[in-house]
Amino acid sequence: MALHLGDTAPDFEIETTKGTIKFHDWIGDSWCFFFSHPADFTPVCTTEMGRTAQLAKEFEARNVKPLGLSTDTVEEHVKWIEDVNETQNTTLEFPIVADADLKISKLYEMIHPEESSTAAVRSVFIIDPKKKIRLTMTYPMSVGRNFDEILRVIDALQVGDAHGIATPADWTKGDRVIIPPTVSNEEAEKRFPQGFEELKPYLRLTKVS
Repeated sequence: MALHLGDTAPDFEIETTKGTIKFHDWIGDSWCFFFSHPADFTPVCTTEMGRTAQLAKEFEARNVKPLGLSTDTVEEHVKWIEDVNETQNTTLEFPIVADADLKISKLYEMIHPEESSTAAVRSVFIIDPKKKIRLTMTYPMSVGRNFDEILRVIDALQVGDAHGIATPADWTKGDRVIIPPTVSNEEAEKRFPQGFEELKPYLRLTKVS
């Protein structure tokens, strides 16, 4: 079953380093950054887990709960976390799913046979409080993720939801945003009293707080 943007994220109950969780209940009214790793005790994964831990306050400020996954056991995860904390100078607090039987990796299509038949590729799912999949990204095993981009797209999704706008290329928080073409100028004047610049009838830019 292919997962698409707008689909409800499949629910599951699973053991993690923070005990058993039921995914949808665990997300609650938060957003979720759900991301997979090929294996414990591997170099790229260690840096990514560490970077997620270092950004704990950034995720919290955005009401986002990180959830990692690796195709290893809780016991292996716990030992690995010690290495992550030591080498990345951090304290990892978020849960890591134990998926030694590949149940969740297969459910979320994280296994790409040309990469490995037993290890998950570097998948990213951004899931909103309604449990809808809002963004997916897939990196090969050899390439570490760009966490600035992960935070940027979360900001873009949240600003878009709050104001009914779109974001231009390379947008970062504080930049001007795009008023969708489906919004008339009359409606735009009401919704965006701060004003907007019309570059083309279909390209209008404004600022939102």
